[in-house]
Amino acid sequence: MPHRSRVAVLLLDLPPEVHVAGTDFWSAATGNPVEPDMTDPDWHRLGFLGGGLSFEVQRTGEGTPPRWHVDVETDDIPAEVARLEALGARRTADMGSFWQMTDPAGLVFCVVGVQTGEAFERHATTWP
Repeated sequence: MPHRSRVAVLLLDLPPEVHVAGTDFWSAATGNPVEPDMTDPDWHRLGFLGGGLSFEVQRTGEGTPPRWHVDVETDDIPAEVARLEALGARRTADMGSFWQMTDPAGLVFCVVGVQTGEAFERHATTWP
């Protein structure tokens, strides 16, 4: 059964001690205003980059290192996880409604359900 997916979100993971400074910097660097998530004070959107890629910041726990990661959104999480594993990715954590994984180089990414609506419809790739 075919499914669809796309790299949908570039996330900047920042611990509390640098969260405000990092958010303010990337807002100014991109020229995009900070849009707080009204349902989660740890999330902020910094607009969209090319191809409908959402740019977001999340506050992580104290002592965690700052890092970038991407979210791959899909209409079939198990199928996409299996596809990416066949390409060399590894599952690292079942987060309940999504999977945290690493690529062959050890970079963290997440496989999540569809989050971007129209952008997903426009930019997703169909996989056999």
